Amino acid sequence: MSNLSGKYVIAGIGATKFGGLPGRSTISLNVEAIRRALADAGIEKDAVDGLWVKAPTSKFELMYGQKIAEAVGLQPKINGVWDQGGASNIMNISYAAMAIEAGQCDIAVVCFADNPKTGTAAGYSRPRGDDALYGWFGVLSNYAMIARRHMGELGTPREALGAVAVASRRHGAENPHAQLRKAFSLDDYMKLPPMVAPFCRDDCALVSDGGAAVVVMSAERAKQLGVKKPVPILGFGHGQTAWEVPQRPDMTSTQAKVAGATAFKMAGLAPKDIDVAQIYDCFTITVLMTLEDYGFAKRGQVADFVKGGNIELGGQLPVNTSGGLLSETGMPGLQLVHEGVRQMRGESVNQVKNAKRCIVSNQGGVMHTHATLILGQ
Repeated sequence: MSNLSGKYVIAGIGATKFGGLPGRSTISLNVEAIRRALADAGIEKDAVDGLWVKAPTSKFELMYGQKIAEAVGLQPKINGVWDQGGASNIMNISYAAMAIEAGQCDIAVVCFADNPKTGTAAGYSRPRGDDALYGWFGVLSNYAMIARRHMGELGTPREALGAVAVASRRHGAENPHAQLRKAFSLDDYMKLPPMVAPFCRDDCALVSDGGAAVVVMSAERAKQLGVKKPVPILGFGHGQTAWEVPQRPDMTSTQAKVAGATAFKMAGLAPKDIDVAQIYDCFTITVLMTLEDYGFAKRGQVADFVKGGNIELGGQLPVNTSGGLLSETGMPGLQLVHEGVRQMRGESVNQVKNAKRCIVSNQGGVMHTHATLILGQ
């Protein structure tokens, strides 16, 4: 697959506002995002013949991809809903590139929208199998269990979780499109009361309405169409585990290790070559473990890597420069790709100077699935 590196591009990006959007259906949010992405790419909708959609977390609907195609006015050759939780968006981008490579379509749109803030967030609080009898409810308790294991086995201090929250909140405060624009200090974080230990409120992603979309095509097609700001896809990779949290032999590492290694190999790069990162931050522990699994920090040493502003603007590896799920929007995953594209275009409100390569992570379930994307210029 290494021959695909740089052969495909993200030609356009588009999003709705983020936050509480009462009265908006997920289909209407997807339609708005798609229209904005096509306008950004400078192409007409009739040119699109592939549509990949992530299912809404809050409410599943049959034939949902076809409903979106109908609402936009598309007649794609390939169209449907794919689901790997929060890893779905990068997965869909990579599958779109592979479908174009196989001659199954020419120009693809990848999109996702949800409205749990003004609709229902019940999908995030559901009981977890038979263990629900013993209090195993919701996503929060699952990630808290993983964080406790990481802290206990590897000695990770709560301050490391705080460093992630502080960085995302600082970056989000400078982003005019962020849902939460309020910076705070590590001291502020350490004073917050726990929700499910070791997590406090600011370890957890926002609940957000919103939609986002990207346009994928070959670099050659982008040149033919005169696309002004295509961003090359240098590498991608996937990894997943079939084990639920209580059955996992190791709770301190994830399949980000597999996904990241695959993407780095495809791109012909290593962690030292990355200038900026957009790391899936549904919870602060996810960022810490992903940084370790990608190889930015040695196992058990991620606390040293994130301290002292090292993952903030001006640090060695700025992370989640738009605010991430902790500050920009909790809408899972595609907004991180958007910020990666903006960084490579030199258009971010928190632009990293001379940034030429960006890694983006998506993660789904309770660290069940992982997808990695490396973007360049």
